[in-house]
Amino acid sequence: MGVLVDDTVVIKQSEKEGEPVVITVNCPDKTGLGCDLCRVILLFGLNVVRADASTDGKWCYLVFWVIGKPSTRWGLLKKRLMDVCPSCSLASSISYFRDELLQDPRVPQLFLLKLCSCVRHNLLHDVAEVLCELELTVERVKVSTTPDGKVMDLFFITDNRELLHTPMRKKETYDQLRGVLGDGMISCEIELASSEITSSSQGPSFLSDEITEAMFNAEVNDLLRDYTPAFLFPSVVVDNSLSPSHTLIQITCQDHKGLVYDVMRTFKDYNIQVSHGRSCKKGEKEYEMELFIVQSDGKKLLDQGKQNSLCCRLQLELCRPVRITSINRGPDTQLLVANPVELSGKGRPNVFYDITRALKVLNRPIFSGEIWRYMIGGREWEVYSVLLDEAECDAALKRKIEDTVWQTLVYWE
Repeated sequence: MGVLVDDTVVIKQSEKEGEPVVITVNCPDKTGLGCDLCRVILLFGLNVVRADASTDGKWCYLVFWVIGKPSTRWGLLKKRLMDVCPSCSLASSISYFRDELLQDPRVPQLFLLKLCSCVRHNLLHDVAEVLCELELTVERVKVSTTPDGKVMDLFFITDNRELLHTPMRKKETYDQLRGVLGDGMISCEIELASSEITSSSQGPSFLSDEITEAMFNAEVNDLLRDYTPAFLFPSVVVDNSLSPSHTLIQITCQDHKGLVYDVMRTFKDYNIQVSHGRSCKKGEKEYEMELFIVQSDGKKLLDQGKQNSLCCRLQLELCRPVRITSINRGPDTQLLVANPVELSGKGRPNVFYDITRALKVLNRPIFSGEIWRYMIGGREWEVYSVLLDEAECDAALKRKIEDTVWQTLVYWE
C-alpha cells in the first residue's frame, strides 16, 4: 500500500480559535495500536473530543479531534505518534502482518538521577515539571528530607528520546534543573541503574489489607455507597444482533482526562481489537462510544462470562481511572494514589506530575515520596505514596486533599 512515511501521521491545525485540531493516522495495524496512540495523546495533555477508527485487520485509519494548548509541541507530538506506529516498510500488499509488527517495543534503559538540594517550597513539583518537559518518564522515585535541611531525590527514569546515555543529553538535563533550582541545587548525577534495581520493582508491603480492600477490591456498587472520588456509574452495553461478524460495545459515561486511553487500554489488556468505532463528547460532561470489536481469533465476543468480565472492568475503569485515599502515618498524613499498569508494563502518563501540581495548589509541603509497583488481584498497579510534612489531618482536610488530587488527575483544565 503506497503510503508515504510523512503521511503516516498528519496534523491539521484548526482554522478558528477554539476548534479542535485533527490528527490522522494511516498505517499498518497491530493489536493495541489505539491504546498506544491514545497514551501519547494523553502524555501531551490533549483532550480527545471525537475519534473515528477503521481497520481491516491489516491496515488502519484513525482520526482524532483534539483540543490542545498554546504550549503544545505539535511537531514533537507527530514524531512520538509515528514512533508507536508500525513501519510502513514492514507491510506489503501480500501480507501486512509479519513478526516485526507483533513484537513489543524493546524495554528502554533505566537511569538513576540522584539530586541533592536545599529544602524549598514546591521543589518536587518544579523537578517533575522539568522532567516532563525533557520527556523523561519517572518510573520510580524515592524522596527524603534530611535533618540538616537537605532533600535527597532518587528518580529512576527512562528517556523517550533514548539519548540519556550521551554526555550532551545529561548536560541538557543538568542545565535545565540548575536553571530551575539555581544555587539550591547541591549536586546532580545521572547513571545507568544497576541490574538489581532494574529487576526488582515490587514495593515494600506498607499496604495493609484494609487499604488494599478499599483501593483495589471494591466493586462498582461499593463505590456508589461509600465516599470515594469516583465518577457516575457508566453504561456499558454489549450487542451481538447488529453485525454478523462483530460485537458492538456501546458506552455512555462522564468525560474525563484520558477516557479514550482507559477504554483502549482495557481492550488491549483483553486482547480485543476495535475494527470500527466512533466516539464523541456530548455536551459538557457526557461521552458516548460505539465500538465494533472482535477477539484475537477474529470472532465475535459471544461467551457470556467474557462479556460480563469485560463490562465490569470497563465500568470500574471509567468510575475510578485512578484510586486515591489518605491515611494517618504516625503524626503525619500519607496520600496514596494508584493506577493500573498495562500488560506491556507502561503506567499512566503524568500521574506524578499531576499529584505534585495538586499539592502545590493546596500549599501542602511534601516530606517524602515513593513510587512502587504491586501485584494485587492478579493485576499490576503503580502506587504513589506521598508523606505530607504537617500534623495529622482531620477528615475534612483529608477529603479536600483527595478531591483536589482527583480533580487534577482526571479533569481537564
